[in-house]
Amino acid sequence: MSIAPKDTDWVSLARKSLKGECLTVEEGIAVLDADNDEVLPLLHAAYLVRRHFYGNKVKLNMIINAKSGLCPEDCGYCSQSIRSSASIPKYSLLDKETLLAGAQEAMARQAGTYCIVASGKGPTNHELEQVIDAVKEIRATLPLKICACLGILKEGQAERLAEAGVHRYNHNLNTSRDNYPSITTTHTYDQRVETVEKARTSGMSPCSGVIIGMGESHQDIVGMAFALRELDADSIPVNFLNAIPGTPMEGVSRTTSMRALKVLALFRLICPSKEIRVAGGREISLRSLQPLALYAANSIFVGDYLTTAGQDITNDHQMIEDLGFEIELNALQGGADRYELDGK
Repeated sequence: MSIAPKDTDWVSLARKSLKGECLTVEEGIAVLDADNDEVLPLLHAAYLVRRHFYGNKVKLNMIINAKSGLCPEDCGYCSQSIRSSASIPKYSLLDKETLLAGAQEAMARQAGTYCIVASGKGPTNHELEQVIDAVKEIRATLPLKICACLGILKEGQAERLAEAGVHRYNHNLNTSRDNYPSITTTHTYDQRVETVEKARTSGMSPCSGVIIGMGESHQDIVGMAFALRELDADSIPVNFLNAIPGTPMEGVSRTTSMRALKVLALFRLICPSKEIRVAGGREISLRSLQPLALYAANSIFVGDYLTTAGQDITNDHQMIEDLGFEIELNALQGGADRYELDGK
């Protein structure tokens, strides 16, 4: 059994992280095993690392569910999967005008990155063309970074997205290699790793993260953080399972707020310089403790997720302001204060 170090030892882990040294498996498990009364000292240590790389800036990202449902994959957590009976909207890829309107909404919400997400194993060539067409127009008219999340990419598709102006490609590992067969059987863990690597070699920034709460052990969670450190993912969304009725994981207990905070601290300490994003399920798992998450994470999604609602944007902006933190504009947006839907 791991013995969790006291607060002075959490700071020593932060110093180790800042020197570029990786935590050991035992140290990582100790973070997750920490008593709840150690969470504030643990978050202080994580904040020392976060502040070093990001100060008090918070990056905002917004998702558009560009294609919903109709997915042949059997991912047990997903309401869009063929295994799901959840009542969700189902539609093919949105037209360019709708994707452009979503980009304008992202600007109005002060998001620096607009994430175009489509269900399915991977894009057809026709779907890829539709996304590329929209991306080119967005890049020509708005100072937004674009992230695409379209599934497993075929040869040449990553290069085409990069050429069109997609800055980042997201493909989550979701869980550990050992736990992977228990959540998905229609594709492999290695296929996900290969897609992240294709994104990097094409020139896009690799984004890959996890879903916490799917039966994984502490060692699995530490292994996920190590795997993403090894993949050198620039952005790491940390999702917490939202056990949607109608999915195979319906009824799975929520990740508690204190456990969620420990997980975020762990990812900050193991991947110190990376964008750690509190992603799907933050409102359900963190509840009233959402502001504390930003002492470890430096990024959130604003608006709704794929098939579930997010927190009201006013509350997100207020949360950041009340912490004394500041929304980070990306380099494309420069010094602009705020973009309104009417362009003023």
